Amino acid sequence: MPWSIKLGRLFGIDTYIHATFVVLLAFLGLATYLRDRSLAAAVEGVAFFVLLFGCVLLHELGHAVAARRYGIPTRDITLYPIGGVARLERMPSDPRQEVVVALAGPLVNVVIAAVLFAWLAVAGVWQPLSAVRTAEGPLLERLALVNVSLVVFNLLPAFPMDGGRVLRALLAMRLPYARATAIAASLGRGMALLFGLGGLFGNPMLLFIAFFVWIAA
Repeated sequence: MPWSIKLGRLFGIDTYIHATFVVLLAFLGLATYLRDRSLAAAVEGVAFFVLLFGCVLLHELGHAVAARRYGIPTRDITLYPIGGVARLERMPSDPRQEVVVALAGPLVNVVIAAVLFAWLAVAGVWQPLSAVRTAEGPLLERLALVNVSLVVFNLLPAFPMDGGRVLRALLAMRLPYARATAIAASLGRGMALLFGLGGLFGNPMLLFIAFFVWIAA
């Protein structure tokens, strides 16, 4: 695939990482080092995002494994700076199957978060949530919270995100498939506008997400 580096095969699926992801890691490492003047902090910052995208990869594998259950192969999985994409050969023809495939990814993140929270509780190293930020706090606790965020974000009804696909499938149980897709895509564009407004007045990353969701919808 253009501008992609092959990581290997997982569950028989070719897995790639886009070249821009490597550039992002280099930028994050440099920015952290310049901010803290600490090589250890830069390494930990890069390690956190590597682990984060490892969770994203497992999320996409969840979709792929669920699709395989219904006889649908996955062409490949590619990790981008804004997330991962599992390219299925086709979408399930049964809306109920599409619900399962769409929810399989977020379910993986639920399991990851539950395991991490359980470990933190047993180990007795839990920190107050108010003291935890994406770039600050215990690494495993940040990773657990980010997985919770991934679940919430992916289940927003913004097609073609997981929540939007679930919505499309539920609509398709009562409406023609094309009509259900059109409604879900319209809602997806509406959510993209909200992301865009949030990016203008808050987090600039939402602008990139808004652009991606708008084009895909």
